[in-house]
Amino acid sequence: MKKIFIFIFTVLSLANCKKEPQQLKNIEGKQLAITEEILTDTTITAYIKPYKTAVDSEMSKVLSYTPTDLIRTDGKLESSLGNLFADMCYQRANPVFKSRTGNNIDFALFNYGGIRAGITKGNITTQNAFNLMPFENALVVVELTAKKIEEMVAYLIQQNLAHPLSKQFNLTLTNTEYKLIINNIPFDKSKTYFVLTSDYLQNGGDSMNFFKNPINLTKLDYKLRNAIIDYFAEIDTIKVELDGRFIVKN
Repeated sequence: MKKIFIFIFTVLSLANCKKEPQQLKNIEGKQLAITEEILTDTTITAYIKPYKTAVDSEMSKVLSYTPTDLIRTDGKLESSLGNLFADMCYQRANPVFKSRTGNNIDFALFNYGGIRAGITKGNITTQNAFNLMPFENALVVVELTAKKIEEMVAYLIQQNLAHPLSKQFNLTLTNTEYKLIINNIPFDKSKTYFVLTSDYLQNGGDSMNFFKNPINLTKLDYKLRNAIIDYFAEIDTIKVELDGRFIVKN
């Protein structure tokens, strides 16, 4: 009998100890202000110091020099910085594309909003390149039909902004029509064109949907920022001018 009572007591004890499923009912949080009263953790500071020193040294490395301020607002439909941005990406990317495909890139187009910072007169550092292109975008080349190029022109006219265009592209607007010259040859509606841009824009970023579904897509495995750094490191003094890549004639 004693064993029976012990057994029943054990079963009841285990039953009472059974945990019910727990559910989250409420989440509370509070803001912790960062003030001078918070003491610096010297252990963490000492740990990251060598890395910070190395990064600071790399970021301050002088790559090139500009005798003038480079900005994206010194022209209506083109800018000194926009022209430079498109030209240097074209110059760095075209040899890569040609070595892989045997073709030349016809021109480059990027977006006005993709230029994130200007470059002031003086030395150009690695930090300038990171400020100019803080994203991890990569260069790609799309082969577009003439119809897609016409959609691109319509987009540029509607946007009315200084989107970065390389010097191989010249668009002139009048009151009634437009004239497009690519590589010193009038736009040919029977041709396809190889256009350099970023993977972000090729996926329709900034509503550049004409880059979607190209005839061919070539990924260059080359980051925009790396192309910019490589260009600056190669050119001693940057020279840029507004040369009428996109103009309006009344």
